[in-house]
Amino acid sequence: MSRTPPSTTALRVADLSTATENGFSYRPDAGALAEIARALGLNALRKLSFEGQIRPMGKTDWQLDARLGATAVQACVVTLEPVTTRVDTNVTRRFLSDYSDPDDPEVEMPEDDTIEALGAWIDPYEVMQEALALALPDYPRKDDAALGQMVYTQPGQTPMTDEDARPFAGLAGLRDALEDDKD
Repeated sequence: MSRTPPSTTALRVADLSTATENGFSYRPDAGALAEIARALGLNALRKLSFEGQIRPMGKTDWQLDARLGATAVQACVVTLEPVTTRVDTNVTRRFLSDYSDPDDPEVEMPEDDTIEALGAWIDPYEVMQEALALALPDYPRKDDAALGQMVYTQPGQTPMTDEDARPFAGLAGLRDALEDDKD
């Protein structure tokens, strides 16, 4: 078992109190916000707070419960203009001493995504960054952003529009033509 913490924010499980909740609170400074924003591919991270506690679950397991609050700026996937997103969410992680990751490459994802293997250290700061990454929209979009008509072409060929690219777009016309032939 390593006595050296993986980071300055990691808490050694052996040092956690089993009688009381082990509280924590993180409000990263401007430098740390910029570093997290860069790591997550954000335009900016204006605010970030993560407050909660780690409490024992039975004799060998631990549960982290926290509240994540953040204001992030991402690029709109349509216009590339800044989109501000507010995140306010509860975060739970259960660290189980008898949990092990499955070895089979074809394994199903477990329904309970709060479970992690318990090691010698629990790092709430790392949990905060992961929870933020999961809470942010994958495809941020401004409210008024809309895609215009797309035209696809290759040199020397007739341009193809979005409507032309839809595989069933011509079926309605074919159906109508067949119905006209029946009359």
